[in-house]
Amino acid sequence: MTFLGKQIRMERILNRNTGRTVIVPMDHGLSVGPIPGVIDMRNAVRKVAEGGANAIVEHKGLVKAGHRREGNDIGLIIHLSGSTSLSPFPNSKSLVCSVEEAVKLGADAVSIHVNIGDDNEKDMLKDFGLVSYEARTWGMPLLAMIYPRGEKIKDEYDVKFVKHAARIGDEMGADIVKVSYTGSPESFREVVSGCSVPVVIAGGEKMDSDQAILEMVKGSIDAGGSGVSIGRNVFQHRDSTRMVRAISLIVNENGTVDEALGILG
Repeated sequence: MTFLGKQIRMERILNRNTGRTVIVPMDHGLSVGPIPGVIDMRNAVRKVAEGGANAIVEHKGLVKAGHRREGNDIGLIIHLSGSTSLSPFPNSKSLVCSVEEAVKLGADAVSIHVNIGDDNEKDMLKDFGLVSYEARTWGMPLLAMIYPRGEKIKDEYDVKFVKHAARIGDEMGADIVKVSYTGSPESFREVVSGCSVPVVIAGGEKMDSDQAILEMVKGSIDAGGSGVSIGRNVFQHRDSTRMVRAISLIVNENGTVDEALGILG
């Protein structure tokens, strides 16, 4: 029965026809405070829901301020881990919520963040294992955000590190893995081919060019990726609703970059 529950919840965060997804993470307030774009969470969620996003990611305390009471439906992914930019160990994530609490809050999925290569990697992996077990027990989909960040990591976008990160998510029982884009469809294909669950790309720092964002999205889809989990490049965009529509055109309708740019005007 938990498998059936997971299947039903997965359809709330993925496009059931394409098996792909457009996720907008809005969990930034815990790590860096109320930055532009997510100061008013209700408005932020409304805009991306109108654009057709499949799901958002937020922390447990803002479910009441950011989730739906009107307008388009949108999947709810509750983030279970966090740290702040003020910490001497900002890359060391701690569990701040449980799967059971997320179930009580009405989550459609949960997510966890792990930085491999960090001095506290062993603790984050231990937490990952615990969350993976609990998610499987509750029939709750698990999104794992995994990044190579540490002393041994010279370039966190290097395909050898990114494909290792994706495989860790797969090995640990995640249902969707979020990693950084490696810069080209050819290199990102290596990441996807080594992971048996859907792989989505992060958006990273705010970019100046709409075309660069959309080309990154298109490259990941051409490589066999399953969509995006892009935050600042969506919610800080001058028109986040249209940006979501443009990204969705590529992800869920196999549109071109030029067609997507046409939506943005």
